[in-house]
Amino acid sequence: MRQVTGNSALARARGSVAFAAVLSLALAGCGGGESSSGGNLAAANINTPAQIAQVSADDYNENVNGLITGATLSRWINDWENERPEGVTGRLIILQNAAGGAGAEYVRPVPGQVFTYQVPNSELIQTRDNGVTVTVSVVPDGPSMDAFLKKYNIDPRKDMIVCAMGGASNPLAMNQGRCWYMFRYWGVDKRNLALLNGGNSWNLSSGQMLPGDFSATASTPPNTGTASVRDLPADNTALQASIAEMIAIATPTPQNNTRNGVFVWDARSLSQYSAGEAREMGEQGCADAYCGPVADYMTTFQNRAARQGHPHGTLQLQYTHMLVPGEGYRYKDKAELEAYLSGEADANGMRFVDYTYQAVGVGNAYQPGDTMYVYCETTFRAMITGVVSAVVLGLPTRFYDGAMTEWNSLSNIVTDQGTPILPADSPWRTDLADVSFFRAAASSDLVGSREISNPYGDRTDAHIRADRLYKFGTATPGGGSGGGGGVAPPANPCGG
Repeated sequence: MRQVTGNSALARARGSVAFAAVLSLALAGCGGGESSSGGNLAAANINTPAQIAQVSADDYNENVNGLITGATLSRWINDWENERPEGVTGRLIILQNAAGGAGAEYVRPVPGQVFTYQVPNSELIQTRDNGVTVTVSVVPDGPSMDAFLKKYNIDPRKDMIVCAMGGASNPLAMNQGRCWYMFRYWGVDKRNLALLNGGNSWNLSSGQMLPGDFSATASTPPNTGTASVRDLPADNTALQASIAEMIAIATPTPQNNTRNGVFVWDARSLSQYSAGEAREMGEQGCADAYCGPVADYMTTFQNRAARQGHPHGTLQLQYTHMLVPGEGYRYKDKAELEAYLSGEADANGMRFVDYTYQAVGVGNAYQPGDTMYVYCETTFRAMITGVVSAVVLGLPTRFYDGAMTEWNSLSNIVTDQGTPILPADSPWRTDLADVSFFRAAASSDLVGSREISNPYGDRTDAHIRADRLYKFGTATPGGGSGGGGGVAPPANPCGG
């Protein structure tokens, strides 16, 4: 049964939140080149999602940043001095999330020029307080980033950083995306950042890389770096969307609005998006593209959630369809990814669906100029859809880092401790008819408690403000007071 509740007082309380989000959307929609000028936080330093995004070449072999191929990486490691991309003056740093298969364990280090480190996933995320709730798996804070740069001796102003899976799997592709997102959020220029398409073994077997391009061992982290994220002048924090902004862009009814300048992409399975009302190919015996309800809707819950469902206006297409598992979990060709965003179906019939669990149809998915918002359960799966959007297709993209773990927690639903997560009058509840479709957990015994720092907090971007404060000495662009939880723009939203 679909469950909704309403509270007009809460809707009124969200007026300031909506205003902040409108400003944020104005900031997100502006185009222009990426700003990387020096100085303290000011209009000239603030990049919009449109400026942060980059368009891939149709042939990934032509990319020298963003999504690169094994052939490009092979050329680099074998003659870095002559093959390094224009504007890159430092070393080649390869960050692998795991070892590859036998004979392709690690990209081969070259003394003084190429370094390959195995980076644990735990260094790409952090549990942080946004001012209302404590959320897991958020982008690391400034001190953690500086410790990372020191450990691996990375100078992000000069070095070329390549995020690589090493192995090949859905989780490793997610972690690779987390690596890219972390560096880009903290202001690393797109010129200095790349993702290797596919795992090591596939790059070897496909002939893009050679046996001599690999080593059985990785480099040892020297812990001698001196660079800081404070050395990076760009403010790319617009990559991250807060809960306040997600509430504000949710449509008042379940329908997606193709004219509001927003596209929200749920990267989870259809069974999670629908809270068990529908399933897709591969889920619980579904052999067609889409099938009816699951046997038990509680099987779609994760992390002892209070409820399952999605924000209003969201469209669903699972992240797995972006990759080719049989080819090292590489990203599909650009034309195939573009077809999804236009609403087309692939060979298996998979395409964007809406709240009716039916295809939206060609021309009714992404609209030109939309700002893309991506999420999943913890924004790991959405790292893959976000790479498709921001790195391959060049669309203005924002990551809702709190994701459904946060969204579903902000509820007046009783936990196994016998108390509701949020009080009934908290302005941050999302279990409301004007923002969500959801089905509550079958029993409070199944609902885990959550760490709520302030149910009446006036902001939900405390961690983003802390990042700006660490990096620039001021929490708000332009020195203003900011809004109720978004990325507040300078006087000219386009940063002029």
